[in-house]
Amino acid sequence: MAQFEDVILKSALHSKPKGLTLQYGTAGFRTTAKHLDHVMFRMGLLATLRSKRTKSTIGVMVTASHNPEEDNGVKLIDPMGEMVTPDWEGYATQLANAEQDALCTALNDIIEKESINMSEKASVFIGRDTRPSSESLTQAVLDGVSCLGGESKDYGLVTTPQLHYMVRCRNTHGCYGTDTLQGYYQKLSHAFIELTKNAQNHTDDQKRLLLDGANGIGALKMREMETFFQSALQVALFNDCCSGKLNHLCGADYVKVHQRPPQGMVMDPGQRCCSFDGDADRIVYYFNDSAGCFHLLDGDKIATLISTYLKELITQAGLNLQIAVVQTAYANGSSTRYLEDIMKVTVCCTKTGVKHLHHAAQEFDIGVYFEANGHGTVLFSKQAEEQIQELAQNPNVSDEKKCAAKLLKNTVNLINQATGDAISDMLVIEAVLAVRGMTVQEWDSIYTDLPNRQLKVKVSDRCVIDTTDAERRAVTPAGLQDTIDTLVKKYAKARAFVRPSGTEDVVRVYAEADTQESADALAHEVCLAVYNLAGGVGEVPKPLK
Repeated sequence: MAQFEDVILKSALHSKPKGLTLQYGTAGFRTTAKHLDHVMFRMGLLATLRSKRTKSTIGVMVTASHNPEEDNGVKLIDPMGEMVTPDWEGYATQLANAEQDALCTALNDIIEKESINMSEKASVFIGRDTRPSSESLTQAVLDGVSCLGGESKDYGLVTTPQLHYMVRCRNTHGCYGTDTLQGYYQKLSHAFIELTKNAQNHTDDQKRLLLDGANGIGALKMREMETFFQSALQVALFNDCCSGKLNHLCGADYVKVHQRPPQGMVMDPGQRCCSFDGDADRIVYYFNDSAGCFHLLDGDKIATLISTYLKELITQAGLNLQIAVVQTAYANGSSTRYLEDIMKVTVCCTKTGVKHLHHAAQEFDIGVYFEANGHGTVLFSKQAEEQIQELAQNPNVSDEKKCAAKLLKNTVNLINQATGDAISDMLVIEAVLAVRGMTVQEWDSIYTDLPNRQLKVKVSDRCVIDTTDAERRAVTPAGLQDTIDTLVKKYAKARAFVRPSGTEDVVRVYAEADTQESADALAHEVCLAVYNLAGGVGEVPKPLK
């Protein structure tokens, strides 16, 4: 194995702890940072092989998103900015878990299975978040790329969506955009400014937005982007990395799960606010009303706002394009009923995980997908983009159609179709509210969420839980789904489901009902069922206070 001489030498500097096993999940590898050095080195190797196999640039993002600061992780990015394919997820797990003396054999196995020409050039883009461990782990990735003769471009500190964007730009040879941060900022800000020119009587007060940056990379990048807005948006930034710990008592995941504002944000009643997560691929909105009551506008509300806006423009433009919203089991039942029954928008449900939503959204002319946690985007088919572009340039159409087409064109340019992007999504939401002349309160009142609660139960092995029907029903362990069905019947407008985490040995529980008290009680009872039937460990789940 002469071609692996450099791999053998450098892998000794990034050696694998004997017996350690990790799984490439829906969000890549993610665990305590001290266990990841060998994984990062090997993902550098794998990204190089993937680049040679696809003859394209591949991305490697060093991040653990909304996880605590002491964790880290890695995601591989395929040529069009999407998540890596399932087969290569398997290779990632295989390579990461190969013992030190079997690493070259594992590499050779992948090369043979994929018929990879090792003389092919390879290009890998790398980015990282703000975690203290990210810089050294990035170096491990770079070492892996160089071992197999790949060329690398280290973008340093970037949001996860920005790296997805760079990869897509490079592989579309500039047709999607320029693979620089400057190019990213210019494309999005220009589209945003053009859209908001259509807003009537848009006051400075309406332009003001409070942003919780989760003390992460999104805060740093928003600081860089501020000058591009030309006063079209005024962002007051909190949890901006100057002090405070990444994702601690702040960020989109904290706000969504705890349904309360982040620590450190000073918000007046009715003030429009939003939160990014640690790597800025999730966003949620919220406000406090005059009575001090907290209102959360999560991924369901975002998908509803954007999809209804797009449907109205498509109708005004006279375009024959099918628009659909892709949801997961976490979507609030009220959002599904509103979209299907009131707005007559097609809704489909798929398994949790961006890769599943992204794939389903590609089946439509316009596919809007958002997980309830605020991770999502909009995909436009090639046919849809061409029709929009042609109509916007057609001099022989009515002013109404031309105006709608131009709004659609700028909306397409504002959206990061590679992946969910908190910065892009924030700008889309702000533009839609401005164009429609809507307040955050009017947006929130489109429909009323059913009260819900998300909890998790520690188990000895999450794999004992198997699900079906887009994760809405448990197949194993025996008796669990029957128990859940019985519990759900006790409450009005109720539903509940459980699913294993993609990254840790916990089972996630979701429940909704007609009152918060009922939703909390149902969630607790389902947690007890999981604990008793699926091998719970640690303390028995206690009722919510």
